[in-house]
Amino acid sequence: MAQVDLPDNVVITKLDELVSWCRKYSLWPMPFATACCGIELMATGASRHDLARFGAEVFRFSPRQCDLMIVAGRVVMKMMPVLQRIWLQMHEPKWCISMGACASTGGVFDTYAVVQGIDRFIPVDMYVPGCPPRPEQLIQAIIDLQEKIQRTGTAWGKELHDPRRSRPPRLLLSDPNHPELPVSAGRFPMERQPEASWPMLSPPPPEEPRRLNSEPKII
Repeated sequence: MAQVDLPDNVVITKLDELVSWCRKYSLWPMPFATACCGIELMATGASRHDLARFGAEVFRFSPRQCDLMIVAGRVVMKMMPVLQRIWLQMHEPKWCISMGACASTGGVFDTYAVVQGIDRFIPVDMYVPGCPPRPEQLIQAIIDLQEKIQRTGTAWGKELHDPRRSRPPRLLLSDPNHPELPVSAGRFPMERQPEASWPMLSPPPPEEPRRLNSEPKII
């Protein structure tokens, strides 16, 4: 069999690896900063740490232009519908980084008003521990995410529908109506429920204006 020498400007590779290589170096973050972790997120994109070295410095506040959501800070129950709406507006393929203890587990805010981990409602790819984490930790999470995209990425996004991608939604207490869902204190089976079955929080209906009784009262 005759060998053919390829010129220097020709590279042979797989389509999945080429597409994954392009995706991992063109991440456009969607910042969702609500607390002190947002300050560390700003420092990560500043000149001292220079997130542009890793191709992820294009912060856009339009979900239709982003593919990487970075949740930095605590998320309260009233804010969760907004977070879910932004996540659903982002196009596939998309990824999520939970930055800080408050976004990952609720942190020190063990109350009914704070979400005890955003992975109850949206899938999370990388967790960054700390309160707040340093910019180097966020950069390491982005590097790990890039390696994950290169290792598991496909041209048609088949890995995004893998049931082992993220944990299923968790409950604060056991629900007899849904015994298949694990509770927060238990172990988490690596099975992802379809997004249509994930709990969606909706804002409360507006209250009707109170009307004063105009009828005179006889005392």
